[in-house]
Amino acid sequence: MSSAEKTPARGAWALVTGACSGIGLETALELAAKGFSLFVLSNRCTEIEAVAERIRNEYSVEALSMHLDLARPEAARELYEATIERGLQIEVLVNNAGVFFFSEIADADPVRANALLQLHVVTPSLLARYFGRDMRAHRSGHIMFVSSASAWRDFPGMAYYGASKRYIRSFATSLRDELQPWGVNVTCLAPGAVSTGLFDKSTKAVQVATRLGFVLEPRSVAQAAVKGMLKRKALVLPGFSSKAMAVGMALLPRWAVSLAGRHTRHLSRP
Repeated sequence: MSSAEKTPARGAWALVTGACSGIGLETALELAAKGFSLFVLSNRCTEIEAVAERIRNEYSVEALSMHLDLARPEAARELYEATIERGLQIEVLVNNAGVFFFSEIADADPVRANALLQLHVVTPSLLARYFGRDMRAHRSGHIMFVSSASAWRDFPGMAYYGASKRYIRSFATSLRDELQPWGVNVTCLAPGAVSTGLFDKSTKAVQVATRLGFVLEPRSVAQAAVKGMLKRKALVLPGFSSKAMAVGMALLPRWAVSLAGRHTRHLSRP
């Protein structure tokens, strides 16, 4: 199949989770600019309604919003049923919603850890099942997962986050091989550091890193992601910094990570 970008017919429905801010918001806007109708999701009610209103006003496409906590075990089924009730055939599914926290495994809040795993692992996996089955039946569609360049190396203190992103990278690869013969594309987005809510943008270090290209802007990440997805790419590493980070993480020896972990003040020691 050609690698040329192929945009589905105007008005085809795209579903984006975590679309209130950051990569999710910019991805939704990028898809709207290409003529997709948008179904946007978030656990923040007022904000996600405002996003849908913005899309309708600025891009003259249909836009629906839904307030839903995707960290709940029933969320994937409820979301799928919501699209059926609304009569929507989802052509593009963007699994973007995510959270981050730094903690040693033994000290992690079990409720917080469970929410991260539900949000990063369980819900995207089940959404892929529900919507992937429909896309396979229609022999068309795109599914995008948001992983991370950190998925190429494990780090102490961020085991829940890193392992979940590694899972997503592996899951996307397997799903791609299963759905590709049916005309359905699966793309994995793996950005490096991105200027989102995870960083304090007011600090000089973040501002300088962003200016130098070491920290990416969400808009540029979303543009690369949508372009790569429509070209049916398996993996999108946006910008030089993401590529460099992924290669660096893959080549970084385990002993170096362990040595750094033993000397950091952020991890507990006897």
